Amino acid sequence: MATYDLIIRNGNLVMVDSIVQGDIAIKEGKIKEVSIGKNIDATATREINAEGQHILPGLIDTHVHFNEPGRTEWEGIQTGSRSLAAGGVTTYFDMPLNSTPPTINKESLALKRACSEEKSIVNFRFWGGLVPENIENIKELDENGVIGFKAFMSPSGIIDFNHVDDMTIFKGMREIASVGSLLAVHAESTVICDQLALEKQRQNKTTAKDFVESRPIISEIEAVRRIITYAEATGCKLHIVHASSRKVVEVINEAKQRGLDITVETCPHYLSLTLKDLEEKGGLAKCCPPLRDEKEVEELWKAIANGEIDVIASDHSPAPAAMKEVMNEDFFSAWGGISGAQSTLNIMLTEGHFNRNLPLGKIVELTSTNPAKLFGLYPHKGIIAVDSDADLAIVNLNKSFELKKEDLFYRHQQSPYVGRTFKGQVTTTIVNGAVVFENGNITTKQRNPVRNQNLIT
Repeated sequence: MATYDLIIRNGNLVMVDSIVQGDIAIKEGKIKEVSIGKNIDATATREINAEGQHILPGLIDTHVHFNEPGRTEWEGIQTGSRSLAAGGVTTYFDMPLNSTPPTINKESLALKRACSEEKSIVNFRFWGGLVPENIENIKELDENGVIGFKAFMSPSGIIDFNHVDDMTIFKGMREIASVGSLLAVHAESTVICDQLALEKQRQNKTTAKDFVESRPIISEIEAVRRIITYAEATGCKLHIVHASSRKVVEVINEAKQRGLDITVETCPHYLSLTLKDLEEKGGLAKCCPPLRDEKEVEELWKAIANGEIDVIASDHSPAPAAMKEVMNEDFFSAWGGISGAQSTLNIMLTEGHFNRNLPLGKIVELTSTNPAKLFGLYPHKGIIAVDSDADLAIVNLNKSFELKKEDLFYRHQQSPYVGRTFKGQVTTTIVNGAVVFENGNITTKQRNPVRNQNLIT
């Protein structure tokens, strides 16, 4: 009789195209056996009875800002990775900015990797930055294992991570294409946003609505159209992050239909929060691009249902409470970034599955399988199958809960989702075969390093 490290029994296994009841046997960080409709005849060091619960491939959050090294007072890898584990996320991609130094060369990448190896309880990978001063570092960053490159077409808000002008981004895209990588882009027009903001501020119009109007959807569309043109000229693969409107997605899908290698991400806050939330919650709900109205939220859900969006990622961008305060009704003054890494799956289940009948398989596709395929981690990750990594989230769909401040594992226990009632609760998160979160508690001080060689190069 076989002996395993862990057997999960009687769970509902969620695949992209089906849900089946079965057992999963795990050894040395890998799924070694999947039995459908009958029990695995084996013993294990530990067994979990998942009867009545659903087992999903662990989420892959391709867009987080953990700000370490250098700005750990904003978040940090220890707290950030724990919050992800509590939300069923087993792998994250950390953005190059907000860290000091930013990840724009191999030395800064090594610093970030060392911090993550020491402190993260889930798997990790890193974005490299594309800034005006580091085009010559593209090749070395790629050789040292970055998952891709990130550039801002408008100011990032971080003084040591400059946005790119048109010449820089064109040259950078040529270099990125030459190494076979991809460019992720924050696409907002500097000209449109800066001029509209200046006009608003000159007229002392600084309310939440004024801030949103200063960063209109057309600003995203203009920037996306421009970067698509550069991609067509350079052959660079593109990934557009945090699209706030289906109108932006439509431009991207038109390019897809012409054969361009381009994908698009949206975020849970664009699927669940609106201008009204910004007005009510203040700086906690401020982000860039900003929240839109209820109609835009519904249109994004339609885009998801129609297969127009490739990836859902949190864009977790935390900051200390003082930086999120809106002073004297001036919404331009507060830091723009939403703390949401712990709540991605809760929002997708509540707003998507329960409120809009989105199939569970579609949620798996958007949050795990597609990211794994897009970034070369499939079939090690993003799927429940023999020989895939044992990265799993066990969820009780019958359990509802109100998110409370004290439930958050962030360094700063603040989020626009506090006070919301969610249906579907993560009960267990497994990373490389090790239980890292269970029944509301972190159960480990560091991740199981088994099989991380396919993530860290």
